[in-house]
Amino acid sequence: MSDLLERLRERGWRLTSQRRVVAEVLDGDHVHLTADEVHARAARLLPEISRATVYNALGELVSLGEVVEVSTDGRAKRYDPNAHSPHQHLVCSGCGLIRDVHPTGDPLAVLPAEARFGFEVSGADVTYRGLCPACS
Repeated sequence: MSDLLERLRERGWRLTSQRRVVAEVLDGDHVHLTADEVHARAARLLPEISRATVYNALGELVSLGEVVEVSTDGRAKRYDPNAHSPHQHLVCSGCGLIRDVHPTGDPLAVLPAEARFGFEVSGADVTYRGLCPACS
């Protein structure tokens, strides 16, 4: 069973066949699919699944904190199932490919106290941009 499916079962999320297929499509490392890509892959496994069902399932997964919405450079939202594994993203400025990266060190440590303007900083979202091998 996939990590995402196991987490959802532990939470008691009702796994209908449609929800199960959406979770299966999202499972894995470096998965950052758009809703349309999730629907296309899910439809290969369960042809009768509707686009609305996929959107609803994605919305629920985001609300549960099991999937994170990733928005980059005005492109379509992508869905990242690695919500419980702290990481940053490497994004191709050409094709939009997204990869998870796990740099060492604390990104909060590079923000000096005087640059925080009195904020109690609780997190940082870091996105690295460049060109992937196919686009460079």
